[in-house]
Amino acid sequence: MAANIAANVAQSRFGEVPVVASNQDKERTSASDMLACCWMGKNKLEMKRVAMPEITDDEDVLLRITASTVCGSDLHLFHGEIMQLKTDEILGHECAGIVERVGSSVTAVKPGDRVVAAFNVACGNSVMEKLYGHRTGGVMGYSHAEYCRVLYGNTNLLKIPSGLPDEKALYLSDIIPTSYHAVWDAGVKEGEIVGVWGLGPIGLCVVQWLRNVFKASRIIVVDNVPQRLQLAKERWGAETVNFDEYTDVAARVNELVPSGLDRSIDCAGFRYAKSLVHRIERAVGLETDTSESINEMVRSTKKFGTVALIADYAAYTNHLLIGGIMEKGIRLIGCGQAPIQRHWNECLQHVVENRFDPTVILTHRFRLEDTVEVYRLFDLKQSGIIKVFLETRFSAPTEPGTPALVSTKDIE
Repeated sequence: MAANIAANVAQSRFGEVPVVASNQDKERTSASDMLACCWMGKNKLEMKRVAMPEITDDEDVLLRITASTVCGSDLHLFHGEIMQLKTDEILGHECAGIVERVGSSVTAVKPGDRVVAAFNVACGNSVMEKLYGHRTGGVMGYSHAEYCRVLYGNTNLLKIPSGLPDEKALYLSDIIPTSYHAVWDAGVKEGEIVGVWGLGPIGLCVVQWLRNVFKASRIIVVDNVPQRLQLAKERWGAETVNFDEYTDVAARVNELVPSGLDRSIDCAGFRYAKSLVHRIERAVGLETDTSESINEMVRSTKKFGTVALIADYAAYTNHLLIGGIMEKGIRLIGCGQAPIQRHWNECLQHVVENRFDPTVILTHRFRLEDTVEVYRLFDLKQSGIIKVFLETRFSAPTEPGTPALVSTKDIE
């Protein structure tokens, strides 16, 4: 909490960019409050009644949320690893819903439209967007609620086609285009051998893209959760390495692929330190991120191959094999916060035409009211949870063939 306080003091010292709003925009037109999941400190969440969001800009959209989910990135906030986070802030950054109201400049959507909101904020007019189509800014927060305000509604909302259920559409807000971007940005070509470190929702989606769309010849996956390793093997023919069973993961990968991987993609993230040294260094602040997965990939990837990072690394690390990167000519790239809007339409087409099925990793459906306990279960990686669907009082009935609604008490 001390780091959070210090970061917030610094932010208040340098100030924030004010948002101009008209009196008309500030008027509330719906119920005065809503249910939301609020961060109350490190590892502490609370379901609370809070004020509903308002339209405060001509490009804003007020969204009635029909579906949201919990992401590995949310766990960083849950654990207090994002220093600027303040108590009572609403968590969540992935949602689908129905447009309730729009600002006067919004033309892309209208009240009643079913939409998905991008997890990141793009204004549609920045230099990067005009030059490269790279639409990414801050992360859009507060989707673990009944309503949310979407900034720049003309840019950050995607219409959901009729017939596509929320159980598939929801994940276009983040993990579908993020995982696509990881493979695309890594430069994977048909017939290549690719390694994937980390089989969370992003990693499993990466494996699906590699097999079904990018046509990798072989896929090597590294994780220690048997259920996820089995899913990757049975569903997409991946070859598995359980790092609990091998003290030297890179040596095992090199046994499987003596010539080396063409590309390696890190979907694991900085929190999963394996060695005592890295655990201590993270605990005392000597590093924020562990380099262990990156080092394994550097050792496993062929000369002049690519190591791509889509995992959420935060700041700095120790013991990076910088010599190996240089001597092997490894192309080490950060994929960045994925430009969701750039890939949206292509990803949507793959989902609609069944080349990509996000429901494969959808394991549980809960009510919004259970979100606090869902975080705990998701963090523990227990009860077979991979990806969840959080329904609200506005949600449609459960889509046939997807998980039925359960209580967190039912899966203890």
